[in-house]
Amino acid sequence: MQRSHWDGAYAQGDTTRSWYQEEADVSLDAFETSGVGPDDAVVDVGGGASTLVDGLLERGFRDVTVLDLSATALGIARRRLGDRAADVRWIVGDLLEWDPGRGHRVWHDRAVLHFLTEPEDRDAYRRVLDRATDAGSVAVLGVFGPGGPEYCSGLPVRRYSADDLTEFLGDAWEELSRAERVHETPSGATQQFTWGIFRRR
Repeated sequence: MQRSHWDGAYAQGDTTRSWYQEEADVSLDAFETSGVGPDDAVVDVGGGASTLVDGLLERGFRDVTVLDLSATALGIARRRLGDRAADVRWIVGDLLEWDPGRGHRVWHDRAVLHFLTEPEDRDAYRRVLDRATDAGSVAVLGVFGPGGPEYCSGLPVRRYSADDLTEFLGDAWEELSRAERVHETPSGATQQFTWGIFRRR
């Protein structure tokens, strides 16, 4: 995925983009359901300008990392947070080439994995996931479901059922829960998402 593509996608802001959420309620509920708390280290991969980081800071989380290919996207989030942005670790980089350097209690991904249409990219994703987590870590994944769009932001996507997600992660991860949710875009369209919560064995 090209940095210039995503910088361009965010150039006019984020509130009109199809993925925009005023509140990342599904993700925050997943954290609560899986016993994640403020003392846990969280990495939001492909977090862009997501409001998840706002919700985490409001709930007292102290170790939050947001990684995204687009500096433009992260800039939107940082400006929105103001002084609170200093409490977050911001990384501009390609997830597939990222060296985490440590484990995280929580890996969160809403809408990155489904852009990885090539097998080698999905393999690289799993390798980074393994390096960024430890036994007992939680992964919260949200991807387009079987009835979701085939393209997003002009790019093809790979759609997943809950079984597909479980198969993708493999035996190293235990499925804790699964759900289908419908996301309503700012334009009023709907997108089916598959969500899964997993714990690393």
